[in-house]
Amino acid sequence: MDEIVHIASIEKIHKTMGLPKPKHPLVSLVYMRDFPPNLDFEGVRFTSDLYMISLKDGVEGSIQYGKSSYDFSDGTMVFMKPQQVIHGTSENICANSKGWMLLVHPDLIRKSELGRSMSQYTYFDYEVNEALHLSEEEQMMVSDLVQKIELEYQQNIDQHSQKLIISNLELLLNYCTRYYDRQFYVRTNLNQDHVSQFETLLKAYFNSGKAAEFGIPSVKYCGEELHMSPNYLSDLLKKETGKSAKDHIHTYVVNRAKNNLLGTTDSISEIAYDLGFEYPQHFSKLFKSKTGMSPAQYRTQN
Repeated sequence: MDEIVHIASIEKIHKTMGLPKPKHPLVSLVYMRDFPPNLDFEGVRFTSDLYMISLKDGVEGSIQYGKSSYDFSDGTMVFMKPQQVIHGTSENICANSKGWMLLVHPDLIRKSELGRSMSQYTYFDYEVNEALHLSEEEQMMVSDLVQKIELEYQQNIDQHSQKLIISNLELLLNYCTRYYDRQFYVRTNLNQDHVSQFETLLKAYFNSGKAAEFGIPSVKYCGEELHMSPNYLSDLLKKETGKSAKDHIHTYVVNRAKNNLLGTTDSISEIAYDLGFEYPQHFSKLFKSKTGMSPAQYRTQN
């Protein structure tokens, strides 16, 4: 079985990676070129209490967390949040590598507005094969921002330091959101295929009777069937259609309910159970929220 190493602090990850002691206890920028040669964590699993934001450039190897393994290329950004499991690998790092890893302890942002809004940066829950691929100009932008963070914690700390570090971190995350939007846009033809596959999946699920047996499909289930993380699937659909994966599922359920209400004599309770609802009142509540009327009203008015 793989060895499991828990990284509770920035000081510990520096020690584990063979790096000098960090300049700040809650934030650190480390450069790939400074890693010891022939770094090898093959057969080691890491869990961490940190946010890790990495730009892979001039590094040969692969990385695995979640259910995916990815052979990264230059200009790839990967985002990891606390409590994710990372599978160690051996990596060959070029001497002139421009790659880096920004390490952030949650305590740095815990009392800030950024700390309260971190959940909006959904790409921290993407699988590693859903990484962000940057142009040279984009790489320069994100690298400039992390270097400003580094400059702040390396100089004399004053009353403005933490605020400026957090402001630059938030700006970095907002730029990455923009770049992900660009990535979704340039892959629009492929994404349209995913939208079609998602709709086909829902149709097959309900036609097979799985809803009555297992309930309404979850976003997690749909993502697994389409080989995507739930957040990536939901964000992809939202960029393409304006609706999240959950919205799509609910809209599909309501449209199917409309057909059953008008095309069958089944009771409302029977229709609810057939669509995967454990309680008919939950079906009625969803139906009314989407149509403005109860299932009974819809049936009698059409």
